[in-house]
Amino acid sequence: MTAIYERELDSQLNGLTGYLYGALVLLFAGIYVMVYSLEGSPDFTSVLYSMTFILLIAVPLLTMRTIAEERHQRTDQLLYSLPLSMTRIVLGKYFALLTVMAMPLALVCVYPLVLNALTTAGGVALKSAYGAIAAFFFLGAALAAIGLFISSLMENVGLAAGACFVVMLLLYFLTPLAGYISSSAVVSLISFTVLMALFGFILWRLTRHGGVAVGLSLALEGALGACYLLWPDRFSGLFVQIVEQLAVFDRFDNFAYDIFDIRALVYYVTVAGVFLFLTVQSMERRRWAS
Repeated sequence: MTAIYERELDSQLNGLTGYLYGALVLLFAGIYVMVYSLEGSPDFTSVLYSMTFILLIAVPLLTMRTIAEERHQRTDQLLYSLPLSMTRIVLGKYFALLTVMAMPLALVCVYPLVLNALTTAGGVALKSAYGAIAAFFFLGAALAAIGLFISSLMENVGLAAGACFVVMLLLYFLTPLAGYISSSAVVSLISFTVLMALFGFILWRLTRHGGVAVGLSLALEGALGACYLLWPDRFSGLFVQIVEQLAVFDRFDNFAYDIFDIRALVYYVTVAGVFLFLTVQSMERRRWAS
């Protein structure tokens, strides 16, 4: 795994992607620190909260080449021939991404100390500031795992970046978009039906076994229909509630209000774990297919 980690880290730092990611983080961190400092506010958590939108661009930029370029150049065949489990290969690439993400944040950690020394409007709440920095890193780690999974499904770097950006955009505006969805039970049923179909498509992409994907999807659709017939009232507003609970970016809100939400960090770790597992399955399917 160490060799994979070093190879991926070398690829990120010898190319432009790693430096562009760091430049984006430091540029906007500096801009927002200046803006809030000019307003006389020593609240550093607002800086991190305002910076979350840059992950819409930075994460696709960072993850697009990770696996998609390997598949495009056919160098992924070398990975499949290594005497390593696919889990170790994926984790090696993922930890390299986390290292690149941590580098600019290490410099950002200096900003609260500088603000604390220079501000005349009261000291910076250092515990809240560093809690927000940690949450920003965990948020980026969860999104990087999603981007890594999307990259594993693509053979074109541009397509991987575009698909990842669309997913990040949907995640960023998930709660506002959910507000436009009707809370009726029928709409919830239709929404869950579409999700089951999407799950079947992803399962087919991972396994290339149409029978299994269709069979499992139909079983889930049947169970969903039975639940609707038995408890139709419980479906009212259920889809909107679940969507709001799954919103990745909204979990960062508590940190912006000086609340260290350990549940949000656990959620980010869980999201990362789920999508790393899916990435491993995608790579395993490719390995056996080749």
